[in-house]
Amino acid sequence: MTAPDSAMHDANEHTQTRVRLAVLDDHELLLDSLASWIGTNAPDFDLVLSASTWLQLVHSSNFPTDLVFIDFQLKEPVSIEARVRTCRAAGAKVIVLSSLDTPEASERALAAGAVAFLSKTLPMREVMDAARAVMGVAPDPDQRDWRPRPTGATARVRPKLSAGEAQAFTLYASGLSTPEVAERMNVQYETAKTYLRRVREKYSKVDRPASKKTELIRRAAEDGFLR
Repeated sequence: MTAPDSAMHDANEHTQTRVRLAVLDDHELLLDSLASWIGTNAPDFDLVLSASTWLQLVHSSNFPTDLVFIDFQLKEPVSIEARVRTCRAAGAKVIVLSSLDTPEASERALAAGAVAFLSKTLPMREVMDAARAVMGVAPDPDQRDWRPRPTGATARVRPKLSAGEAQAFTLYASGLSTPEVAERMNVQYETAKTYLRRVREKYSKVDRPASKKTELIRRAAEDGFLR
């Protein structure tokens, strides 16, 4: 294979691994802003569909995509449950973004099948890190972790979690708050908090940081805790 052919092959492989992304939000200014940011800062995502209405999304020839960002609050009589379930049935994963950051909103979105519920107050870089985590793709090469692996390490080590730790981890990484995790597990708040602290500590011991929620989401996706 000649050098130009090799370069073309590498470029094609990079294109094939890009995540096809759609965004549904009825604020067109926000849509434009998201498109601009993703185009400049997230080369591993291909924003193929920006829709301001539900019908515009589902009627597009580019639907379904690999992943859909959906605004929780649309000015349309289509429930978040219906939107999420339709996307999931079509084969797309869904991340719900919302300025209505309440337990009720999170519960509805996650119960319908969204893989994550994120506040619109999060920086876009953290939103895209969460998207990479749920899609199981590597970070942007320009942002790869520079730290060396432990001496002798040859593969990613998955820490051994107890049943309680694994359940708390899954619920928290899916978008629930610590009090919501405790309520779902029917345990005390301090118990849920302890489970999550132990999860962080165990990941830290195998040189896989999980101190931030976006890092926890990435670890959950990497190790099969998010479906």
